[in-house]
Amino acid sequence: MSEHTENEIVIDAPLAYVWARTNDVASWPDLFSEYASAEILSQDGTTVTFRLTLHPDEQGKVWSWVSERTADLETKTVRARRVETGPFDFMNILWQYEEVGPESTRMRWIQDFRMKPEAPIDDAGMRDRINGNSKVQLDLIKERLEARLTLPVSHADVPADTRRGGELRILLSPSTTGCTNGFSGIVQLAPGEAVAEHYHPYSQEYIVVTEGELRVDLENRPTVVRTHHGLLIPREVPHRVVNASDAPARAVFFISPLAPRPHMGHVDTETREEAAALVARELAER
Repeated sequence: MSEHTENEIVIDAPLAYVWARTNDVASWPDLFSEYASAEILSQDGTTVTFRLTLHPDEQGKVWSWVSERTADLETKTVRARRVETGPFDFMNILWQYEEVGPESTRMRWIQDFRMKPEAPIDDAGMRDRINGNSKVQLDLIKERLEARLTLPVSHADVPADTRRGGELRILLSPSTTGCTNGFSGIVQLAPGEAVAEHYHPYSQEYIVVTEGELRVDLENRPTVVRTHHGLLIPREVPHRVVNASDAPARAVFFISPLAPRPHMGHVDTETREEAAALVARELAER
């Protein structure tokens, strides 16, 4: 025999945001009250192996174990299991996500388990404990995720993307603040750097230069954008962003509306290396 529990909550936030925040295992100590630490041990595709450590219990004992979880965005599910089972004979968890509105998400935890005969608590006792703690943690997650929606996002809070040249950081997005109409961030380019040519099939892009001077090549037509000037880049127009000056440059960008899927929103038409070589030739010919 085994035990089965189901607990759920509706979070007033878009599914993309709830998915991103709750699947960032390393940040779980900021989301759950029970975890003292969450250490990522390995990652293979969408499968993450990690160690969770609880805060000391009433007797001062610290519980820790290794788990594995595999996320499937297509089905909006995550399947998890304890690798180090401890007092459990087995413990499997299914996370389900359901969009119940444009800015509302139902998250459900389904747990199937069996205790070992020598465990200090039996199956029914653990079922009651899981049901009680799940309600506490789900309420806390809802509170923390909803509160975070309106908090400022720092430049240091998000990783730098350098795959296409320069340093790009997306501050406001579906995964950071639950944006539903677009996303925004900062791009920084050192002298001689460029963001490789690309286009957006579904979106317009707005660029406002806040420091220095940038050149935007719209279908290879160069347009200089100086400090405190803005430029609209139409949908489907290939563009390259270049810092041809002798000083660092920085700009804020906003892209809207969102593509149906993130991978569909950006099409590369040259590589980072090709863009860098083009700019190097231009500067050498001056």
